[in-house]
Amino acid sequence: MTNQLKGKVNYKIEGNIAILEVDNPPVNPLSNGVRKGLADSINKANVDDAIEGIILTGAGRSFIAGADISEFGQKPDGPDLHTTLREIEFSKKPIIAAINGAALGGGLETALVCNYRIATNNAIVGLPEVNLGLLPGAGGTQRLPRLIGPSQALKMMLSGAPIPAKKALSEGILDAISENSLIEDAVLFLKDKLGQNSHPKVRDDNKKIIEARGDDNILAEAKGFASKTRRGQFAPSKIIACVEAAINEDNFDDAMKKESDYFLECLVHPQREAMIHIFFGERAASKISDIPKDTTLHQIKTAGVIGSGTMGGGIAMNFANAGIPVLVLDQDEKNLNRGIKVIEKNYQIMLDRGRISAKQKDAVMSLITPTLNYEDLSDIDIAIEAVYENLELKQKIFKNLDEQTNNKTILASNTSGLDIDAIASVTKRPDKVVGTHFFSPANVMRLLEVVRGEASSKETMATVMALGKKMKKAAVVSLNAPGFIGNRMLAGYTYQANMLLLEGALPNQIDNALESFGMSMGPFRMLDLVGLDLGWRARKLAKIKSPVTAKISDALCELDRFGQKNSKGFYNYSEGSRAPNPAPENEDIYRSISEENGFTRREIPDQEIVDRCILALVNEGAQILSEGVAQRSGDMDIVYINGYGFPIWRGGPMFYANKEGLTEVVNKIKSYAQLDKNFWKPATLLEKLASESSIFGEAPSEDAREPKLTFKKDITGV
Repeated sequence: MTNQLKGKVNYKIEGNIAILEVDNPPVNPLSNGVRKGLADSINKANVDDAIEGIILTGAGRSFIAGADISEFGQKPDGPDLHTTLREIEFSKKPIIAAINGAALGGGLETALVCNYRIATNNAIVGLPEVNLGLLPGAGGTQRLPRLIGPSQALKMMLSGAPIPAKKALSEGILDAISENSLIEDAVLFLKDKLGQNSHPKVRDDNKKIIEARGDDNILAEAKGFASKTRRGQFAPSKIIACVEAAINEDNFDDAMKKESDYFLECLVHPQREAMIHIFFGERAASKISDIPKDTTLHQIKTAGVIGSGTMGGGIAMNFANAGIPVLVLDQDEKNLNRGIKVIEKNYQIMLDRGRISAKQKDAVMSLITPTLNYEDLSDIDIAIEAVYENLELKQKIFKNLDEQTNNKTILASNTSGLDIDAIASVTKRPDKVVGTHFFSPANVMRLLEVVRGEASSKETMATVMALGKKMKKAAVVSLNAPGFIGNRMLAGYTYQANMLLLEGALPNQIDNALESFGMSMGPFRMLDLVGLDLGWRARKLAKIKSPVTAKISDALCELDRFGQKNSKGFYNYSEGSRAPNPAPENEDIYRSISEENGFTRREIPDQEIVDRCILALVNEGAQILSEGVAQRSGDMDIVYINGYGFPIWRGGPMFYANKEGLTEVVNKIKSYAQLDKNFWKPATLLEKLASESSIFGEAPSEDAREPKLTFKKDITGV
């Protein structure tokens, strides 16, 4: 049975030029209808004696944004991509790619088989396949090195980041940039070339790859870059192998065969499925199940941030980066001046590293205005409070905001776990109150937990989610419950790490086991980074008895071991370095506190460390899902990958559990109950899915949900 064709190619003639327009909204992926349309249109133009040249462009705001991911693993309907690209590459008549927007992945590979490339100033090009656990499998690993050299091509492919048109022109990917009408300029460019006897093919341009032969540094640098930025990922090594073939193979088609073989290895590798799960998961997370797509949004043209510390400054940078003017309010002038200087320093670092230009730095800084007065916030569209975690202080600020801002202003709290409804209760507009939990540093971390209060309106929620997208955040909705999604799951993970320490494992063993699993940083290295003294001081101030899991860190604090801030914590640190060194002097403390609290220390295998920490995430995630605090299991995967350093190539904790098998997960949890029956109780939903041989997918139906955990219950002692 033939599948329905998706997308088409519009064909029109302007004089002696055929114009082919890929039309597959919204971003023109290379679906089956597009591939067929391209092949048919190239043939049509080639048999028409009146046509002397061909322009290939995209409808709307994209050229071609890549392959159609939904078709991966399926038998292609109609011509496959390689067949279509051969039709373009070996066209009897010259073809120019007129790049009118994004040319990504298969889109750039399509442009690379054209004879020429021209683009608008706002176009971007890139090969982001590595972000999906893949490599550019339609000639990208072979043609891009020929245009810009293997070293630069490897940097583009291993980073997966697109580059703007001007850089693409300077690198040699583009032949020209259009300053006026793209199609008119493409016609003029092509007509200027029509008199030539031959037209360049990228596959025949071997100068740069021959120059690279024998230079071992190129591949060595790429391997070093991949090990640093893509730790644990499978596809980067295959991308490097493809470029090695491009450099060393004399025959282009032989190297292409290797690319195809390596692409197939990536396609069937489990990492590809995990990373595509995250790709689609981010798009699903942006949708709120009960809020219609056409919900009216409150226009966010101006903003205010209350608090000029690390979080406030980072949030202000997010607004400025999105082109939104923002007022930064602090009632302490010294703090305010210090905060603005930190923002400027952050932008200067970006400038020094070549990430922004001096003009861009001046532009974003001009959007950030310091103020000491609430009255200056009267006309803003959204205010985000970003002070430290104290409910009374936040309520005081919200009272001021309620009085000083106009009645349409959305009021948001950057809280990591406080009660949004309690904050909203002091205002006259609880429908416009929402939680916006940015992750530190806010100008770098992608995760944004958007916390829905009892009264938060659909318009408010839709507006804040849209704002998150504009800020290029991975936004996930959480209901208002203790710890929201991320920190509630983290509580069990951290608890298990501390219990393993009490039971006999050492911090470096626990950290190494979890980092080998793929976590970006182990729990004790993270504690040293954050500062052991934060919890210790808070407990002392509140005169709270330390829970057993905090006794070791508190004992270290009593010895002035606070972590990286004073070069000693669970680890020792050399001056000016963040690299952790062993601290054998701590081991007597570990032993004595274990004995004092009834623990017999033992050898603990690495697999048990991984199981207990990761399955603690999974079990709590199942409970969160059953309560409806998270909409989908995939939302929790997005939270953990973008906010807590979970390896993307494992797909997140819930996806990982699916792959391990939920029956196996339940059995392991029950086996660990022998160690701690109070902690290790399988969530009802987890047991139900396991008994049905099912997996985590969409949220359970309303009748399957358990009552939501409320702020009357404190989970911090779990």
